[in-house]
Amino acid sequence: MEKISVAIITRNEEGNIRDCLESVTWADDVVVVDNGSTDRTLEICREYGARVFSEEWKGYAGQKNSAIEKTRHEWVLSLDADERVTPELRREMEAAVAESPPADGYWIPRKNYFLGRWVRRCGWYPDLNLRLFRKSRGRFGDRAVHERVEVEGKSLTLNQPLIHVTYRTIADFLQRMDRYSALAAEEMRREGKPFRRRDLLLRPPFTFFQMYFLRAGFLEGTDGLALSALYSFYTFVKYAKLKEMGKREKPGP
Repeated sequence: MEKISVAIITRNEEGNIRDCLESVTWADDVVVVDNGSTDRTLEICREYGARVFSEEWKGYAGQKNSAIEKTRHEWVLSLDADERVTPELRREMEAAVAESPPADGYWIPRKNYFLGRWVRRCGWYPDLNLRLFRKSRGRFGDRAVHERVEVEGKSLTLNQPLIHVTYRTIADFLQRMDRYSALAAEEMRREGKPFRRRDLLLRPPFTFFQMYFLRAGFLEGTDGLALSALYSFYTFVKYAKLKEMGKREKPGP
């Protein structure tokens, strides 16, 4: 039977990591790469028998690739600390890697929770992510944010979803938005994307229109309205930071 290693990165995740590790107690190889946690994250990881490594920050993709490289099995499941594997997903993954021949990677849908509630619309489901793959054929691409696994070979899609408990509060969203918007702006700058005023003017309202109307966020009630508005604000901040970076690079006042 093919075994599956689990790779996780952390930083101050004591509020999430226990439930994540509890959902993968079936795995005999769990690797955690941590970046300077000052809470009980490392204590909880060791309590569950995970192999823990403390490393300097190399970016999301770099940290995740480092965790993958330390796993012992050919098949790797890459998880975030706020994700959980259901028993149904475990069985489907084990059946998938046991097939002859299996694919080289598997896309997994995610059920994303916002303020404690599963959001089916707003473009939040099925939210496919390639997370289960052969270590010899896959790794995360070099992106500052929204990093994805790139697999050489055949990939298929599983049916059972990951549980993703994200954005428990509005404050949580705003805190992470500040970090992610800066990374996204840096990525655009690195790719040579110029700041255009029309992006700052038009993209935020289009983001709201797309999530709330085109992707039926209005059927999610107040949560759909809040989520669409917050992502619109994120889009505005991302392009405003791109403009700010350009101003900082120019000499003079």
